[in-house]
Amino acid sequence: FGTALESASAGASSIKIQYVVDDSSAPCFVGGLASADQVHDGCLADGSGKITISGQEVEYTYTYDVDSDNKNARTIQGFSTGAQSKMFDDCPGCPYKDFEEFYNYYGEFDYANQWVTAALSGESTSFTNGNADFNTYGNAGRREAVKKGTAYMSVWMYVIRELEDAIDDCNVECNIDNCNEDAVHAWDEGVAFYAGAEEGSDGSGSGALLYSLADKRCANFKTCGPEGDSVSGTSNINIKIFSEFAAGQMNLNLGNCDAARVNKDRISELMGVPLVQGVLRYAHKIDNLGDSSEKSKAEGAVFAAAILPRLHACSPGAAATVYENMKVGATSTSLPAVKSAFEANYACMGIWCGVVGELFDDDMGVFYADIPFCSDSVFSEPNRLAGYLPDTNVLDHSVIDGDQLAIESALSTGDFGLAKSIYEDGGYSKSYAQITVSPALSKGLPKGTPITGLSGNNRAVFGTALES
Repeated sequence: FGTALESASAGASSIKIQYVVDDSSAPCFVGGLASADQVHDGCLADGSGKITISGQEVEYTYTYDVDSDNKNARTIQGFSTGAQSKMFDDCPGCPYKDFEEFYNYYGEFDYANQWVTAALSGESTSFTNGNADFNTYGNAGRREAVKKGTAYMSVWMYVIRELEDAIDDCNVECNIDNCNEDAVHAWDEGVAFYAGAEEGSDGSGSGALLYSLADKRCANFKTCGPEGDSVSGTSNINIKIFSEFAAGQMNLNLGNCDAARVNKDRISELMGVPLVQGVLRYAHKIDNLGDSSEKSKAEGAVFAAAILPRLHACSPGAAATVYENMKVGATSTSLPAVKSAFEANYACMGIWCGVVGELFDDDMGVFYADIPFCSDSVFSEPNRLAGYLPDTNVLDHSVIDGDQLAIESALSTGDFGLAKSIYEDGGYSKSYAQITVSPALSKGLPKGTPITGLSGNNRAVFGTALES
């Protein structure tokens, strides 16, 4: 089953069908994926076949190539290349505050895309601030810059975009069920992009996106668990963020738009914590532990790139200090300088010492003795995809982590060409088939119109028109 991805006029013969993705449907995963990773079970049968279009009496014959005509209308690259329109120019709440900070720092609307494409090709960026010359890296460094740039720069900001979009759609005058369905769906999309499908229904899976990052970093800073005092279990950041996700969903359903704004702002602030932890972890490895590997230096650089614009909005000087110590090609790194620059601006960034924690030596079971503890006056907050229950179907959104994992797999073998293909063309999310039908359409095809056909093994394929 599918729906029209876009509207099409009467007389048109080329249409785009977006496959329906739910628990009962077989997947169609093609896009830029390697042949061995492609799944055709849920794709329209290769070559030719029949489809029926809801509201039209004619049965249509289609022709298409299952390998080249199944594409993806949602990609990690698209999250960034579409940012100017969706986050700065053409939205009711534009420009979004978080995105504006990043644009002001980098001077480019698609800064995340420019970072990733430069790393893929081994070239230099041309930002206003925060430049990186990936000519200085071999495959190990470029691999980390791509792997973390896609997830922690491109996907990270798009999560915030969906939450902002939900608030744009929120109607304070709603007093009937589903009045704010569009708003809740956008909010659910944000959660889908934060967690991804691989985390499973309870968050115990092995994902590749932001939920997974928070769980990894909490083990390094002893901030896991409900009290944020453990080195195992769910990150306290994830616990806090999912509490805000649930509250925001409820507020949108009730038309409490201003309250949902508070939830969104809190989520955004908390999403910065694992990035700060990432910078501190690699500054420590490089400076204190003597790790001079290209891999560790690249990891520190990309974590810094993902959070520097927020720090810059608080203190350009502090951001410059962190950049000089952590940038691609940095000649030296001082953990005390980096740590002090962040800690002086925690309050401005909406975080605090207790939620960031301190680097923990899990082997010895103690905090590192050579790192002074951070202290401030805030130790707690004024007060479930991964335990969260969306009100709308966002399964197709959550499988974006399939793209991320495929990119990482390609990078692990040094196949930057394949990584670039998946980054640009996708593979798992918002799959659609571009087919040629005959006869030509007897009437116009509105976007979203249900369309049905058969797969190569005679399974029913459902979709909707991707475009008019």
